[in-house]
Amino acid sequence: MPSENGTRRLDGSRDGRHPVFAVLQLSGGNDFLNTVIPYADPLYFDYRKTVGIPDGQVLRLNDRLGLHPAMGPIKSLFDQGKVAVIPGVGYPEPDRSHFRSMDIWHTAEPARYISEGWLGRVIRELDPKKENVLTGVSFGSGLPRAMYLPGTPATSVSQLEGYGLMTSLAGARQRQALKAFTRMYMPVEFDEAAMILNHLGQTGRDALAAVDLLKVAPTTYESRIEYASDPLSQSLKGIAQIHLARLGTRIFYAEFGGFDVHGNEVATQAKLWGIVSRAINDFFADLQAHNAADDVVMLVFSEFGRRVRDNGNGTDHGSGGGAFLIGERVNGGVYAEYPSLEPSKQLNGDLRFNNDFRMLYTTILEEHFGMPAAPIVNGNFGRFDRLLKPLAAA
Repeated sequence: MPSENGTRRLDGSRDGRHPVFAVLQLSGGNDFLNTVIPYADPLYFDYRKTVGIPDGQVLRLNDRLGLHPAMGPIKSLFDQGKVAVIPGVGYPEPDRSHFRSMDIWHTAEPARYISEGWLGRVIRELDPKKENVLTGVSFGSGLPRAMYLPGTPATSVSQLEGYGLMTSLAGARQRQALKAFTRMYMPVEFDEAAMILNHLGQTGRDALAAVDLLKVAPTTYESRIEYASDPLSQSLKGIAQIHLARLGTRIFYAEFGGFDVHGNEVATQAKLWGIVSRAINDFFADLQAHNAADDVVMLVFSEFGRRVRDNGNGTDHGSGGGAFLIGERVNGGVYAEYPSLEPSKQLNGDLRFNNDFRMLYTTILEEHFGMPAAPIVNGNFGRFDRLLKPLAAA
């Protein structure tokens, strides 16, 4: 439909520019209360006697809230207006199980168990004819539940430089490996077993096709950005390489774990956020240097927050966490109210959520991609006003 910023298509593109979405999952339940710190509230220091961040170390965002001291690079992006901080993100009747809570985030369905991932539905909308096996690419040990949808291709990469390693095997070894791999995924006999394995077969064929496409990305990539050697930095470097190779990828996914800080929280969280902050900053600096940052928006989330009161050396599973949205298109700032620390307003010792995570998904789908959100997030949840700039204004 027409737009004052150009012709807007169903997939959100305008004048041939295509929006790209990257998700960074912080696994283990990041302690949002020690990430975005309500330093002006004395109750914070009452509840966090051993793991609390001293007032003088907080990187202040405004007169009430500040970031963890290890988040300097993200603070710099915030000062440039490129980071939206969204406190109190969650869902009704929170579940403190890592597996169930992450499953809820991945499927956008808190009330029942379903197999379809919300990003799998997005990939289907973006590529309904299944023309590109790289429309969705994740970095990690396997495909995240969020990207899973039967019949919809998505590619999982452990490390980009080694992804096409099988194709570099010499001579007979290469042919033998590819022949065995093809036999495994393409049964000769069409029988009941073949029908059962049809989805697995399609996955294998998609993987073979992806090898040839992805092996090009590192060879065409040049950058002055020196990413760190940790797995997250290398994953984001891989995402940058694929994006810059213009392979048509619209959805990226990366994961970084270790946030289950029942003990040794002070040192652990400082180390983790130091890695995350640098990796994110390097990623966007890389895209910016290549004039390729305008259309990329990144969501940073964790499955839940931690309990309000520390346990003496760490924090236990809680709720009412938070999320970040980062990118050139983001209208930076702090959105919505921070959940109250008042005892009467807590949920059994946890922060109460005041922003349904599906409201955030809806904003991204409708404002970034220009697609109807309700069928993907399983309902209508409203959206954040002016969280994203129009695509042409980014």
